Amino acid sequence: MRERTNHAKRRTLRNLALLGWTSLGPLWSSLASPLAQAASSTQAGPRMTNMIGANGWAGSDSDTAMWKRMGITWARGAVGPGQPHGASDAVRVDKTGNASDVDLPPIILHNNRNGIHSLLFLGYTPVWNASVPGDSKSAPVDVHAWERYVDAVVTKYRAPPYNVRYFQIWNEAAGKLSGGSPQATFWHGATRPDIADPDHAPYERAMQDYVEKIHIPAARIIRSHDAYVVYGGWPDQGGLQTFSEWLEYRSPKYNQRMLDCVDYLDTHYLWVKDFDYLYDRYVKNGPARGLWQTEIGDRFMIDNHYLPSYFFQFAVWALDRNWDDPNKYVSMVYHWDGVEPFRLTHRGPPERTYNASGRSLIVLNQTVGGVLSRLPQKLQLGDDVTGSALYSDKSIVMQVSAPPGWRTVDIDGVAAPSSGRASVQFIDALSGTVSPASDAVLKWSDQTLSVRFKVPARVNGQGAKGAPRHLAYLVVRAS
Repeated sequence: MRERTNHAKRRTLRNLALLGWTSLGPLWSSLASPLAQAASSTQAGPRMTNMIGANGWAGSDSDTAMWKRMGITWARGAVGPGQPHGASDAVRVDKTGNASDVDLPPIILHNNRNGIHSLLFLGYTPVWNASVPGDSKSAPVDVHAWERYVDAVVTKYRAPPYNVRYFQIWNEAAGKLSGGSPQATFWHGATRPDIADPDHAPYERAMQDYVEKIHIPAARIIRSHDAYVVYGGWPDQGGLQTFSEWLEYRSPKYNQRMLDCVDYLDTHYLWVKDFDYLYDRYVKNGPARGLWQTEIGDRFMIDNHYLPSYFFQFAVWALDRNWDDPNKYVSMVYHWDGVEPFRLTHRGPPERTYNASGRSLIVLNQTVGGVLSRLPQKLQLGDDVTGSALYSDKSIVMQVSAPPGWRTVDIDGVAAPSSGRASVQFIDALSGTVSPASDAVLKWSDQTLSVRFKVPARVNGQGAKGAPRHLAYLVVRAS
């Protein structure tokens, strides 16, 4: 097998030389230091898998095996039921699921054994304690009941053998929304307006209620157990300026801002470029430790390019922004399980299978599975090509999108390998299919790495205007 492989390599190099696209000459000399630091796949450092999570739990060994193939290392789920019937109930925190009908402790232990981090979501108000009769998304009448529930959750799961350290307060708690619904779906404060009336103003004190009745009381309990507070996910239609206003709102009751009681900022369904505002304002120099999205995907994954593009661009973005903690930047897919074709997996029957979005994560995990580091040089993209790049261990990995035909990408300031040997592969980002060697060729000229690649006529997706486009990886390796 090894002899045939070496023969194939020699034949490929000879063909490239005949085409005038060669791979001779010294490698990435200006970048030798970061490459040396990432020389081993077992070395500590940021990885793509650090970023990837999912809503829900992997409920079996076979599900967990699928998660590992997709590179999923975070799980998010609710904990309850708390005190469902009245203040005299025992506080129960041993169940999860929308109906609080699944045992939670064995799930947490299963996650721990398999290297999956657990994010426990705290909410909502039991109807007996709701400000608005029958509304579990309204503020609690008795805040002490909410505090008893939070304390029971954190006390139990922060301790061995569970050792959970990340707790999320509520879900999409938002006040007056800009550009969307007049009132948040999952938080109604102490008075719920008639949201069926489009002219009805939202309840203006909704966020004051949240800060004082929900967030600060829960955050104080979480932090008293040496655990981290994750905001409940600001919804995409809420607007970041509005989010900022409430983060910086100072409660007269506690003389604290909500921002002072958040460790990880969290939004839902934003694109990577939208993170700059929150990073520059709250993460770059603190006080927040990181920036998460605990829900991404959903119907956006009807576009099969959405998920691999999102995570690759998120990694490139993070490498430019001091990714010094593996848990600093996390995004969780909503949802990993379902019957719709855009979910990560189809639950069956007869058995669970991967959908296109799930397969794209497998390809991402296999292609960009090493220790990640910045590629400081800027890509020079040919006509109608978009893309970005990073290092995965010693390989340069470029994610490119282009229509059919021959395309190019150049990188200035990258020297050729001293071994005189290198290779490039063109890998379909959805299927993992590697194109023939003749469809991707490289050369170096005056410290410029140039790659020509052939996008197939049968592409794997389309652009924003419906034009056919292909999403793929170009992987350049020194041999």
